[in-house]
Amino acid sequence: MDHAESTDHAEYERRITARFAGFDQDGNGYIDREDFVTAAKGLLAEFTTTARCDKGQALYAGAEAFWQGMAGIADVDGDQRVTREEFVTGAVKRLRDNPDRFAEIARPFLRAAIAVADQDGSGLTPAAAERVLRVLGVDPSLVGPVAAALDADGDGRISEEEIVTAFAHYFTVSE
Repeated sequence: MDHAESTDHAEYERRITARFAGFDQDGNGYIDREDFVTAAKGLLAEFTTTARCDKGQALYAGAEAFWQGMAGIADVDGDQRVTREEFVTGAVKRLRDNPDRFAEIARPFLRAAIAVADQDGSGLTPAAAERVLRVLGVDPSLVGPVAAALDADGDGRISEEEIVTAFAHYFTVSE
């Protein structure tokens, strides 16, 4: 491995570690159902939405669907948790060639998160997206720029497609 390959590999490993940490909400070293429940609880608390209302129920159902999709792709040993190694070899490698598959397993959760964060029904604003990103543990220095970039068409509202596309790209593209 020459220096450029070594640098590229180190950068790729850094990115994968950050992506894994984004899912590992409790920082215990693996991704499991509880991480998805934690994310849902955090979003409901941030936007003062009850778990029992339709939006809350949809968020929990989306979190469960997302977990099931992730486990189906990456939980190689069937122990109901995804280690960093399983994440790298399962989720990242398998989904790199098929980002649409990742988008579809994430879509129910993302759709429900948008509904929770769009409190007045006029569409998700970059400011609301910043709140979502903070709750989900995105690096604070990146929250503003990422939220602004999500509004790909610059209309001041972030559509489900803009979010799903960006999310799938972030988790499946190694560049």
